[in-house]
Amino acid sequence: MSNEKQKHRQAALKAWETIRRKHREQRTKGVEKLTRWMSLDAMGKISHPEIIRPMDAEGWQGNGVVKLFNKTPEDIACGPFWELRWAYGCPLNCSYCYLRGTMRGRMKPSYVRIEETIRCIKEAFEHIQEPQIFNSGELCDSLMNPPLMAEIVDLFETQTKHKIYLLSKFGTRNIGFLLEKPRKQTICGWSINPDVVARKWESVAAKPSDRIEAASLVWDEGYDTRIRLDPIFPVPGWREHYGELIDQIFSMLLPNRIILGTPRGLWKTINYAKKTGVDISWIKFFQEDTGWGKKLSFESRKEIYFFIFNKLESLGYPLHKMSICKETTQMWEALGLNYISKTCNCYGKKAYDY
Repeated sequence: MSNEKQKHRQAALKAWETIRRKHREQRTKGVEKLTRWMSLDAMGKISHPEIIRPMDAEGWQGNGVVKLFNKTPEDIACGPFWELRWAYGCPLNCSYCYLRGTMRGRMKPSYVRIEETIRCIKEAFEHIQEPQIFNSGELCDSLMNPPLMAEIVDLFETQTKHKIYLLSKFGTRNIGFLLEKPRKQTICGWSINPDVVARKWESVAAKPSDRIEAASLVWDEGYDTRIRLDPIFPVPGWREHYGELIDQIFSMLLPNRIILGTPRGLWKTINYAKKTGVDISWIKFFQEDTGWGKKLSFESRKEIYFFIFNKLESLGYPLHKMSICKETTQMWEALGLNYISKTCNCYGKKAYDY
């Protein structure tokens, strides 16, 4: 590890100690006044903002914390995966975030009590027999409360069947617990956009360079580390911006998997974004309707995916380690990619091990 990375690692560990100390102080003062808690029943009743229609599913469907996402439109290739609903909301407040589409636009984080979360995860371990990925970043940011997440990932280390996926836009300050000790059942993922996009629509999130640094540090520690380029916006000069971003990522780490996606505009997301007064200039890119809301035109999306594919191939990155999220079956076929209909290529059992 370079001297620069070692400095970042030490800074992350120091930040983790500070967070952990403050967490202990909060507990002694009475965390009821400092943390908004959500009942298990209330969490279980939350309708995922991107749910469109139910798919047929058999067996155990989950509980208030662990729940099967199995509601995908007919023209979308994606299928079911398991959500880990330990919290709802996000302090990063990205302008395009689909979480605006539920809870009447409220984004302030609420948490399920850790005791209930642990109990529900243990119940899921008993019921789910095939190895699965539990995505903890669907209804919140996985790293927004490191002390709580540290307890959750440690629970996953007590077994060897299932893995937890941490998806985040936070940076090095929030990864100290991951660097403190290695974990085999934890997958780390970062959602990253170029600076020009981040400054405009992700202004509260960590800088893209800090997210890449965080990803590289956990990758150095042996974590399965994945990158999500989503949503990819066709801003002026987008080829140059995204090409440089990919070069920057690959100069720091070799992602275990890369997930691609383009903007999706569900009516509830757009409606509440307007009401809250955030920058909604991103809606200008939408040109057609699909089963997953408004999207860029088919040809625009195809052009973006081919550009990213060619860029990654030029770096020697294998295409089988890439997937496209919430896309139509028509797009998969146009790109010449093999897929199994109604299978989640990003977080489902097909993406369990690479």
